[in-house]
Amino acid sequence: MQTASATPSDGPLAGRRVVLGVSGGIAAYKSVELLRLLVKAGAELQVVMTARACEFVGALTFQTLSGRGVFTDMFSLTQESEIGHIQAADGADLVCIAPATANTIARLSAGLAGDPLSAVVLATTAPVLLAPSMNVNMWNAPATRANVGRLIERGAMTVGPGDGFLACNWIGPGRMAEPTDILEAVVRALTPRDLEGAHLVVSSGPTREAVDPVRFLSNRSTGKMGHAIALAAARRGARVTLVSGPVSLAPPLGVDTVSVSSAAEMADTVLAAAAGADAVVMAAAVADYRPASVAPEKIKKGASDPSSITLERTTDILAALGAARAGSRPVLVGFAAETRAVEQNARDKLSRKGCDLVVANDVSQPDAGFGADTNRVLLVDAAGATPVDLASKLEVAHAILDRVAARL
Repeated sequence: MQTASATPSDGPLAGRRVVLGVSGGIAAYKSVELLRLLVKAGAELQVVMTARACEFVGALTFQTLSGRGVFTDMFSLTQESEIGHIQAADGADLVCIAPATANTIARLSAGLAGDPLSAVVLATTAPVLLAPSMNVNMWNAPATRANVGRLIERGAMTVGPGDGFLACNWIGPGRMAEPTDILEAVVRALTPRDLEGAHLVVSSGPTREAVDPVRFLSNRSTGKMGHAIALAAARRGARVTLVSGPVSLAPPLGVDTVSVSSAAEMADTVLAAAAGADAVVMAAAVADYRPASVAPEKIKKGASDPSSITLERTTDILAALGAARAGSRPVLVGFAAETRAVEQNARDKLSRKGCDLVVANDVSQPDAGFGADTNRVLLVDAAGATPVDLASKLEVAHAILDRVAARL
């Protein structure tokens, strides 16, 4: 029995070499947090700062957090003894400039190389990611928009700017994207896009079936697995529609998220979204039963307390998808949350529901059940059963998507 591989457990950027360029804007203080996030994600960092950036945040701060010297001076006998800007450019998998000020963007657009950062960008063949940061009028200026447009035409990517209160007391676009969003953009830029052009529908979380205006029937699903699959698919280039039951998780960046509550709402939304989709991953824990009638008012305690609630079946979304699909599309992935006979029950579901793949796990295990950040699953298809050892839910998501990508 083979074990499915998952991405390395030491971060999504493990082994990737990132040049972090910092130019002279007040948002340079946010770059310190971005550096911390990049290091935590496993990236090997080389920081390059302009002279103006050093006026806002000292190079020593970046050197301490990155664990290596900061390139700041084109004419330093020490830093340029081995032609530092060429080494940084050649060794980079990606150059991320945050903040990218109007002045820096203009210099890059013109192809200048008079400072360490612009020299690295001009010399590198790695992709370049810009996180613009400037006054709203500077951002809206025709010259800036033309400069950004030229850089995008040459292959540069952008993240932000955001819209909000700026350091100059203006309100509007020009705020540097948050470090977490920039990190996500870096990860996506360095993730192989084997699902580019594919449309995936992912369901996630629990459903709630009303008993009265106050009470409902539900389950222990938190949506962590489904949201991880949506995020991983977006990183791999897919257009993702996430249909989520009630969860406390933020929607993944760049994912079209539709919030639903009941199994009926989940069914209507998923079946509609699946029309024309390339793959559907049913990670949601959809209620199998709902109250046959919903009390119009709160059921009060008293002599007429109900001794039972009559239930009726909900729509079997997975079976409906299996029955409705044409040929091999969409690729259909089901989930089986079990407490016993995991493989046997998964094989039964694979056959009955017409799935291509069933992801089964034992939810009675504390490190792989509802609410955990990790999971261990069994990938069951017509060819056999492949275990995925204990890993983060994002790593498990990639192992699942490897199967989807292979079928697509």
